[in-house]
Amino acid sequence: MGKQLAFYFEQKHCVGCKTCQIACKDKNDLAVGQLFRKVNEFEGGTYERKGAAVIPNIYAFWLSIGCNHCVNPVCVEHCPTAALQKRSEDGIVYIDQDRCIGCQQCVNYCPYDAPQYNPATQKVGKCDFCRDLLSEGKAPACVSSCPLRVLDYGTLDVLRQKYGALNQTNGMPSADITQPALVITPHRDAISK
Repeated sequence: MGKQLAFYFEQKHCVGCKTCQIACKDKNDLAVGQLFRKVNEFEGGTYERKGAAVIPNIYAFWLSIGCNHCVNPVCVEHCPTAALQKRSEDGIVYIDQDRCIGCQQCVNYCPYDAPQYNPATQKVGKCDFCRDLLSEGKAPACVSSCPLRVLDYGTLDVLRQKYGALNQTNGMPSADITQPALVITPHRDAISK
């Protein structure tokens, strides 16, 4: 296989604006209820009394996630028609719409909820890493739209050299399931202590 493309997410600076989610939805002309990239909020914490003072110990962080174009994609493995494929030259996982029969096996097996069933077309769609934009030398829509530049992309090995090898934080399924092609700089409250 050639180079594995991957996403980078600098979670510690994400403010949850959802611009990446909206840009992806707009670029892919998705129906209401369909999202190829989702931004989820996680919050919690407590307050502590110290004399007359109330000291907050609260947190909030966001997780922007789409298809992780996994090294071992279980969606591809369980697709009965080979509509889901992993490109050998760059590791992008995509759906051949001509082969998709809408059985939703990929929806059932993907731990990241990336494949989305469209009742209007009776087929499944998902992030394809904006293959059309990449072929024009442009960045994926989610990456280019982020106002804080917390999303990036590149080859997995280069992103790991630059940012480390962390590929999951709190709120995500175990990375051992599929080996997501994702690198994260976590928010301080998004990693188990």
